[in-house]
Amino acid sequence: MAAAVTLADADGLAAVSMRAVAGALGTGAGSLYRYLSSRDDLLDLMTDRVLGELRPYPGPGPDPMTTLVELAGRQLDLYRRHPWLIELLTRPSGIGPEGLAWFDHCLLVLRPVRCASAAKFEALAMMTGVVTLFVRQERAAPPPAFTGLDLTPYPHLVAAFADPGAPRVDLFERTLRGLLGALLDE
Repeated sequence: MAAAVTLADADGLAAVSMRAVAGALGTGAGSLYRYLSSRDDLLDLMTDRVLGELRPYPGPGPDPMTTLVELAGRQLDLYRRHPWLIELLTRPSGIGPEGLAWFDHCLLVLRPVRCASAAKFEALAMMTGVVTLFVRQERAAPPPAFTGLDLTPYPHLVAAFADPGAPRVDLFERTLRGLLGALLDE
């Protein structure tokens, strides 16, 4: 898995094939098939391996929301270190032991929150969605600048740009707290 993760980190997910991993290990692709039945198995194991980097998990703490924001921040950092990981989120796959441990710990953090388990699972799914959104946004091309445009017909937009107001809480944290608070009725 380490060889496959190294390949993906360097050259993207497309660079990860049974042949490429075998080459990195100095062996033939056929030898990998003794351990894995397909590239999909390899991708599942790679995903689970990097999820192990989320450890050690922060303790539950007195405020579940603060701990969830910290856990989401760790997820964000993980996706930044392994950009290919987001590509794997949309493919159907099995969840490995590290993925199960992550969700189990998140549920431990949410144990004092009085809401149905379904709401907790929704909150965790939305947390991962927000993390994914922020990582994708970071990787996207910057938005077009308003330079050279006549913004006179848009007085509210001009006013907002002229007076951005007091410093705001980190948008990532603010988004998570607002969304999770609403889902968990906090």
